[in-house]
Amino acid sequence: MDKKIALVTGASRGIGEAIALELSRNNIFVVGTATSDIGVKKIQEMLQVDTKGVGAGLILNANNNESIETLIKNIEETYGDIDILVNNAGITKDTLLMKMKEEDWNEVIDTNLKSVFKLSQSVIRKMLKKKYGRIINISSVVGHSGNAGQTNYTASKAGISGFTKSLAQEVGSRGITVNCVAPGFIDTDMTNSLSEDHKTQLLSKIPLGRLGKPHDIAQAVAFLVSDKAGYITGETLHINGGMLMI
Repeated sequence: MDKKIALVTGASRGIGEAIALELSRNNIFVVGTATSDIGVKKIQEMLQVDTKGVGAGLILNANNNESIETLIKNIEETYGDIDILVNNAGITKDTLLMKMKEEDWNEVIDTNLKSVFKLSQSVIRKMLKKKYGRIINISSVVGHSGNAGQTNYTASKAGISGFTKSLAQEVGSRGITVNCVAPGFIDTDMTNSLSEDHKTQLLSKIPLGRLGKPHDIAQAVAFLVSDKAGYITGETLHINGGMLMI
């Protein structure tokens, strides 16, 4: 296959969907993952309509090692080696620490952070051999600012930032870049469920005065995987409308 191959996890909606579409529009063959057959069908239909079939949808349980191994093997045997990995899949299990169940802590850490380790490890050997690769990890503004009621989610996203910096140092000499994108509050299903009062409070903290759009994140990812960003690695690109300035 002449096109570069990208794996985008959690691609059936929101930020992941926007990333998958944007990369496809940039002449990249995208494999997007979802946790259900319904999600896979949505990805395939989305890519067929928008990019004339430049891509595919596959099942992935991001916190299951066997599912990850099956996915990578399927992609390599069917389409070829993965050039670009976008670790976007994630979940929330929000509650105050004093009420948090250990299984809720473990599930969020496994899905959001451990999956980044497993998926990156699964593709890195082939990238090292080719002396080329792009890994983009989707973090969050709360991984840098903290957020009450999200100790598990915040810990997972902060961990992604440290992981990104360390891996970038390990593989940079082989032509592989590893970067992080940290979205602020984005206009997705999750923010749509917030009350109007909560939204008003959020907007008062954002200098640009609006929620971000999934496309805002997708364009940043498209830049970081392009040749234009070939000298950028180990960085976190904050996209939050000015909510957090570092």
